[in-house]
Amino acid sequence: MEAVSLEIPEVKLLKPKRFGDKRGFFQQVYQQNLYKDIGIDSNFVQDNWSRSTKGVLRGLHYQLKNPQAKLVFVISGSVFDVAVDIRKGSPTFGKWVGAVLTEENGHQLFVPRGFAHGFVVLSKTVDFFYKCDNFYTPGDEYGVLWSDSNIGIDWPTKELSATVSEKDEIASCLKNIPDENLPIFK
Repeated sequence: MEAVSLEIPEVKLLKPKRFGDKRGFFQQVYQQNLYKDIGIDSNFVQDNWSRSTKGVLRGLHYQLKNPQAKLVFVISGSVFDVAVDIRKGSPTFGKWVGAVLTEENGHQLFVPRGFAHGFVVLSKTVDFFYKCDNFYTPGDEYGVLWSDSNIGIDWPTKELSATVSEKDEIASCLKNIPDENLPIFK
């Protein structure tokens, strides 16, 4: 597996090996020792699967008291996936990285704790899968406005009409989130 550090080094683009022939392909989605060898030592405890249609934008989400690292990938379709560093005191605070994840490329994105995460669907539909290293806790979900101009995410939504939930549409810009509602860089 190839592990590529993005402009924020803690976020990794992973390119697992895929073995294909005329019958189809085989790809190992997760093997703990292999991920540990490349510096991802998360103990994943929850798997989530979502299905969305073209133009749906989910995010930018995070948990504060029960933060989650995530390993995300696409089962079918394609997304533009984004991680934003929201750790107060981080040298990359407010910066974002993104990657296109597709069923064809089989790539994964590792989003560490302390990052807000989101994606927009590029294909007709997408089946999106993510492993989390902590349980979802109702009441501990926070959001950063997906269109925060200070972050400046270059979402590929110009040719899409983005469909965003009411909760995501009214999230706060990062600069307006109180310090006590942001993770601390360690």
